[in-house]
Amino acid sequence: MRFITTLAAAAAITVSAAAAHAGGLGLAAPEPMVATPIVMVDTPAPTGSVNSGYIVLGLLAALVAASGSF
Repeated sequence: MRFITTLAAAAAITVSAAAAHAGGLGLAAPEPMVATPIVMVDTPAPTGSVNSGYIVLGLLAALVAASGSF
């Protein structure tokens, strides 16, 4: 019987704590909604950041390493 009483008290405390914090933790008045202007920034089209020569060199090195003839 004591366990059920403790469980009921814990549930009541949990529900009251959740209800107390439902509106937020602060007592300050809510700030008004202000529409801020949206700034559109045109970004250039993405280009390859790696030089294609490095890719070819890397593939060649991978082929040499895979062949086993250093």
